[in-house]
Amino acid sequence: MKRIIQYGLLALFAACVVAVGVLYWIGTRDDAAPNPAVVQAGAGGAAAGQQLVEQGRYLARLGNCMGCHTVPGGQAYAGGTPIPTPFGTLYGPNITPDPQAGIGGWNADDFWQALHNGKSKDGSLLYPAFPYTEYTRVSRADSDALFAFLRTVTPSSQPSRAHELKFPYDQRGLLAFWRALYFEPGVLPTNESQSAQWNRGRYLVEGLGHCAACHAPRNSLGATRAADGLTGGMIVGLDWYAPALTADPVRGLGKWTAHDIAALLRTGVAQHSTASGPMAEVVLGSSQYLSEADALAMGTYLKSLPPTQGSPDASSSNSPSGGAATQPSNAVMDRGGKLYAQHCAQCHQDQGQGSGLAWPPLAGNPTVTAPSPINAIRLVLDGAYAPATAANPRPHGMPPFGQVLGDNDIAALVSFIRFSWDNRASAVTAFEVKRVRDASR
Repeated sequence: MKRIIQYGLLALFAACVVAVGVLYWIGTRDDAAPNPAVVQAGAGGAAAGQQLVEQGRYLARLGNCMGCHTVPGGQAYAGGTPIPTPFGTLYGPNITPDPQAGIGGWNADDFWQALHNGKSKDGSLLYPAFPYTEYTRVSRADSDALFAFLRTVTPSSQPSRAHELKFPYDQRGLLAFWRALYFEPGVLPTNESQSAQWNRGRYLVEGLGHCAACHAPRNSLGATRAADGLTGGMIVGLDWYAPALTADPVRGLGKWTAHDIAALLRTGVAQHSTASGPMAEVVLGSSQYLSEADALAMGTYLKSLPPTQGSPDASSSNSPSGGAATQPSNAVMDRGGKLYAQHCAQCHQDQGQGSGLAWPPLAGNPTVTAPSPINAIRLVLDGAYAPATAANPRPHGMPPFGQVLGDNDIAALVSFIRFSWDNRASAVTAFEVKRVRDASR
């Protein structure tokens, strides 16, 4: 009997070793699809090479590469931007063509491996703060164009800053098991049943635009799930809520048109809302440079995304749990209404309908009706400033009220706008306001 138990334990141990080995192999494998032919920057003469570089410049803006690879006031693409996460802080690396500090020693195959398979030139696994989980869908032609452009930027000898991660997340080898669970490399296939515009929009949204990096919920290991879709979620490390990009009429884009979405991407303002917080930075550094056709394609694709099962319809409540919203008390609504009339109605109007593109509506605004009130609290505390874009170079701003109103008053005001008119989002407490205020100091 003892020998049987020993053999059983040995078999169990062997099975565990095999399982670990299989997971590690899955997590370190490359895409099995054949590697497409490389498009050389100089192929076809100088004119064709310059065209490839300009295409890459456009794609670099579309992917907002400078957002993670350029510190404010620093040299473009020289790295150093901190990326806060629950696991520690990562830093965007130097991707200039410097041969030692940057990617000057890389070729187009190495760059494709990073985007498509999430591996560095030496084969080491990259942390998914670099969104290769989305970039894997980028075509080889676009990867080569990006690389051709990056080879033209000014080299920088600034070394890439080492990541500052907690144990065990600083053990890069463990990424193999994360990848085995959450990463499937592969270029996005064309959906033949949809239009060319829809397919282009999907390619931009799910690929280089990496919208899921902010607008998809994440689990405790920082991974998004395809089944969740772009249903909104907290932006890890930034303490902002990214709203749903589905057709949900309460929390998402159900009341928007494709042209409304395109307008927000290119100008920062639209009929239903104004870009603020991290999205304002995206518009400023990235989406304002979209062509009209690409912006409209993204809007067309996003308008096709259905609300997820269990999300509220136009007549339902909008509590964080999807159940009945917590209604503010009569006293809170009365106090909030008076504060709204005193501080907000002049711009946003008595019924929260807003006034043109300068002052967005609060009625039906997904920033106001989001499951989390954090964006609304932050905007009242710190003010709101739309990005200055080529199409809207002098945007209107909203002054901060954090120095004027206390936590109880801001809680009453935000509760009022979240539960007035047709809005039915849950009440806000003074404790929630205090937490946001303290975190922003």
